[in-house]
Amino acid sequence: MNDSTRDDDTSTAEAPRSWWQRLSGGLKRTSSTIGTKIADVVTARQLDPAMVEELEDVLIRADLGIATAGRIATAVGEGWYNRVVTTDDVKAVFAAEVEKVLQAVARPLVVGDARPFVILVVGVNGSGKTTTIGKLAAQLRRQGKRVMLAAGDTFRAAAIEQLKIWGERTGAPVIASVPGADAAGLAFDALTAARDQAIDVLIVDTAGRLQNKAGLMEELEKIVRVLKKVDEAAPHAVLLVLDATVGQNALSQVAEFLKTAGVTGLVMTKLDGTARGGILVAIAEQFRLPVHFIGVGEGIDDLEPFTARDFARAIAGLGN
Repeated sequence: MNDSTRDDDTSTAEAPRSWWQRLSGGLKRTSSTIGTKIADVVTARQLDPAMVEELEDVLIRADLGIATAGRIATAVGEGWYNRVVTTDDVKAVFAAEVEKVLQAVARPLVVGDARPFVILVVGVNGSGKTTTIGKLAAQLRRQGKRVMLAAGDTFRAAAIEQLKIWGERTGAPVIASVPGADAAGLAFDALTAARDQAIDVLIVDTAGRLQNKAGLMEELEKIVRVLKKVDEAAPHAVLLVLDATVGQNALSQVAEFLKTAGVTGLVMTKLDGTARGGILVAIAEQFRLPVHFIGVGEGIDDLEPFTARDFARAIAGLGN
C-alpha cells in the first residue's frame, strides 16, 4: 500500500512549467482585463465607426498608449466595416499590431569586448533591482563568465545583505561596504578590483531613487562620473528596472533616468502582479529603448530575454 501511494505521488508530481506557460500565466490578469473590455465593445455586432472609437478608448485605458491604441483600432476598422467582428478577430489584430511595436525594441543584452564589462542597474525603490541583478548574474555565470557584484545601494543594509546572498548563490564575489558609505567610492573600488581580478562582468547595484528627488539623482550622476575615471567607456550598459504595477508612472521614470544615467536598456518586472502589463507597449512606442528582459516571478529562472511575439500573444490571451 505504501508503494502504491509513492507511485501515485510520483505520477501526480507537477512537471516544471515552460517559459511560455509562466509568461502567459503571469500576464493572465492583463490579458483577461483587456479581453473582457474588448468583448464588452465588440459583442458580435457589425463594425462601425462608433465601435472603432470605443475600442480605441478601451485600449488607451489599458495603458497601451494613444499612438498604439489608435493604430490597433484603425487596423481593426480596415476592411471590416459593416461586417460582424468577433472578440477573437480583434485579439488577432491586437496581437499583430503590438508585435510590430515591440519587435523594434526586443533586443538581447550583449556583453561587449570590454573587460570588465560594467552594467549599472538603476530604478526606484521596490522595482526589483537587486533581485534582477541576482538573476542576471546567474545567467551570466551559466554562460561561463566571471561575474562580480557591487553593493552600491549603501542606503539600505538589507540591500547589501540581499546582494551578498545572491553572490553566494551564483558564485559571484561581492564588493560591499558599511551602510551609509559613499556609493560612488564603492563603485570606484569595485571597478578597480574587477580589473585586477580579470572579471568579465561587473554589475553595480544602486540605491532606489524616486525620479523626482534631485539630490538622489545627482548621486547617481556622480557614480557614473566616478566609473569613467577608471574606464572612460564605463558603464557599458545602464539597465533601468521597471515595476509593471506602477502603470503610467513608469513613463516618467524612463524619461528621468534616461536623462540622468543614460539608460541603454530596460528590464520590466512584476508582470505577474498586475493588470497593467500594457504599459510596456506604451514605453516601447514612446522611447524606443531596447527591452532586454522581463520578469514574471521571484524564482531564479523567472527572468527571460524579451521576445516580441510571445509577449504580444500572451497579452492578447492567445496561444503560443
